[in-house]
Amino acid sequence: MNAAPPGGGEPPSAEDGHDDLVAQPHTEDEGPVAEAELQAAEMTSPEQPLGAPGRRFDRRSPFFIGLAGSAGVAVTYGAVQLVSAMSSVLVLIGVAFFLALGLEPVVSWCVNHGLRRWFSTALVFVVFLAGIGAFAAAAIPPLSQQVDHLINHTPQYLQQAQDNSSVIGRLNERFHLQQHISDAVGGIDESALHQVLSAGTAVLGVVGDTLITVVLTLYFLADMPRIRATLYRLVPHSRRPRTILIGDEIFAKVGAYVLGNVLISLLAGAATLIWLAVFDVPYALLLSIMVALFDLVPVVGSTIAGVIVAAVALTVSLPICIATIVFYVVFRLVEDYALIPRIIGRAVHVPALTTVVAVLMGAALLGIVGALVAIPIAAAVQLIVEEVLYPRLDAV
Repeated sequence: MNAAPPGGGEPPSAEDGHDDLVAQPHTEDEGPVAEAELQAAEMTSPEQPLGAPGRRFDRRSPFFIGLAGSAGVAVTYGAVQLVSAMSSVLVLIGVAFFLALGLEPVVSWCVNHGLRRWFSTALVFVVFLAGIGAFAAAAIPPLSQQVDHLINHTPQYLQQAQDNSSVIGRLNERFHLQQHISDAVGGIDESALHQVLSAGTAVLGVVGDTLITVVLTLYFLADMPRIRATLYRLVPHSRRPRTILIGDEIFAKVGAYVLGNVLISLLAGAATLIWLAVFDVPYALLLSIMVALFDLVPVVGSTIAGVIVAAVALTVSLPICIATIVFYVVFRLVEDYALIPRIIGRAVHVPALTTVVAVLMGAALLGIVGALVAIPIAAAVQLIVEEVLYPRLDAV
């Protein structure tokens, strides 16, 4: 009897088919099982230590049909319950895989230029984290100053709201802004402490989710070749080559979209910072970071950010506010008709109507995360429809 160690290699087996490390001692009382063990020993070989796969079930058998139907219902019900219970975890996994696909083109480029996979992954991830750290180190001090400035000047803004000769005062007189704010503040009762604690718990949850997403992204990125091969192994052999072509095209589209969307958002934030600095609009850095983050959300993100920035510009003067609105309208046109077609459109081309519908559906299903991933998912569905569904329908 030659038994391999339990830590690795081939599974330990005995000459009679009974594993040396399972249910010992082996006796003759096992009856028909002992006979099956002898047959199992004859099936094993160095190439197939667990034996060759058996013949398929007769799918026309009434027993098989009934068993498959009942099992399908049970599996479907269990899958629905599992997805519902693990929805938050599945969202984190999906976001991490989405980010890994976005960084994958850079890692593959490094590998194609002679670097090992593990070193390329570590290099890209370190550069990614270093960029975030450098940005935070450069942005936090000015942001802190601007937040302090906002807090210190709040009484001044309240005084302007009561001054009918100022822009804010006229808006307050017309729309009763101060009264609405007072009503909102007056509505806070003794549950305020509970709300503060809930907010603190939410912040800790966001930090924890962020760390989990970063770690999962690193693992996905490092193991992407094996993940890709495993996914394609699940496809029948006859359809595998075609699936590889379509699947790799989808992966490439997602990667190009993520990198392109981040680049366009950085351009939007930089343009906002320059514009606000030129016209001396307060909280320029804070607003430019907000614009860059909002611009990641397609269709509506930049519009919402533009409205907020224009409202802040109104505290300077009405002409500056109007000029800021015009600036965002022009930048939105440049973004839609120049930046997106050149940076993203070559790899991911989705019709405008499909884009709007996909973003609305994604936001309704998964909120901001759904809106972020809606366009690449729509591009993947569009590719599958064009390459698989339409040819089959045309051949009927």
